[in-house]
Amino acid sequence: MAKIEEKVEELVTKPINDLGYSVYDVMYVKEGQDNYLKIFIDNDKGISLDDCELVNNAITDLLDEANYIKDQYFLEISSPGLERHIRKDKHLQESIGKEIHIKLFKSIEKKKEIDAILKKFDNESITVELENSEELVIERKNISSIKRTFKWN
Repeated sequence: MAKIEEKVEELVTKPINDLGYSVYDVMYVKEGQDNYLKIFIDNDKGISLDDCELVNNAITDLLDEANYIKDQYFLEISSPGLERHIRKDKHLQESIGKEIHIKLFKSIEKKKEIDAILKKFDNESITVELENSEELVIERKNISSIKRTFKWN
């Protein structure tokens, strides 16, 4: 996680927690010519537009005062969604036993994308169970992205 993301997460966690939400993730990204600070919030009841507005209003002045980001940026507050990105160990821990979608830098068995059940992880690798019940160990340095998947019935 980038330094800016870590500093912002540290700054906004307490005020967001005080409102009854948790910080799922913070991302500072460039999309086209614009910079975005994306703060993903969560709670047990789900996140509404009103929740996002409440959090936005509570942290905007804090972010402006801290002035961690010198460039102009857009602030986005949202839910991580059902198919949430997995970027931290705590996200991996929450996803054990769940279905995930993995994008790889280098192919494994001629595949650059894998859908599987997350079984375990450590600092070096993750272990998943494939559809055929076979286990596959993937080096974390070969993982481009991971996100939870949700199958609609």
